[in-house]
Amino acid sequence: MKLDTWIQHFERNGKNRPEPEWNAPDHPFKPHEKAKLLKSLKQFQLGDGGGPAYLIGNDLEQYFIENPKMKTLVDLWFKEEERHSDLLGKAVKRLGGEPITSHWSFSVFLSVRKFLGTRFELYALLLTEITSNNYYKLMRKYAGDPALVQMCELIVRDETGHIAFHRDRIGKEMDGPYRLGKFWAAKMYCLALAAGTMLWINHRKALVNFGATTPEFYGSFLAETRRFIETTRQRRLEPKIVPALKKVITHFPTAV
Repeated sequence: MKLDTWIQHFERNGKNRPEPEWNAPDHPFKPHEKAKLLKSLKQFQLGDGGGPAYLIGNDLEQYFIENPKMKTLVDLWFKEEERHSDLLGKAVKRLGGEPITSHWSFSVFLSVRKFLGTRFELYALLLTEITSNNYYKLMRKYAGDPALVQMCELIVRDETGHIAFHRDRIGKEMDGPYRLGKFWAAKMYCLALAAGTMLWINHRKALVNFGATTPEFYGSFLAETRRFIETTRQRRLEPKIVPALKKVITHFPTAV
């Protein structure tokens, strides 16, 4: 993993951030559309900026001892997440709402992350980023409000970089062709399905009013999960193993 390259990426990305046009004319949302959208955006804003807004696994100190330069990367990564929280807070304000300070699902997520440790936490956050990235893509496609579209453009750009960062991290930490085998791929796919389903249950009402559909969401994030699995494994697999991997992956469904 080229740690210095990723540090440079995050530093560069932080300097090129056009602010959405928050004062642009409001999109004519219907009252029920705005209410459901606000509820969803408030939860995302809390998730990106609420609580410690950092890794909280109970073995974090040991993880940084084993991976010294990772602390710099993690600092830069969460700095971007804080920027997302700021953007989402401004979106909430634009729609006439106020941020929330707690939510039961976020509290449970924090507790599980802390108890199960840093490596689990990193996987959990990766899956969150894959699924939320597709939420923002649908928001960008359907919401219609110019400031929200610009906000989603920024967040999708950042999250795409975060996912690529995790791909390199996993490829390095699980070096060797068999540690990223079929069992790992199946586990990743199942965990992603669970994470995506939780997100869709909580946030679907914010998107279906604008035209998004359940098959569209599942098809999008499962396809992205499949690409993540395939490209991560290809970095470590011997050439003769790759065709077998592709055969397995293509039998996974692309929509639910």
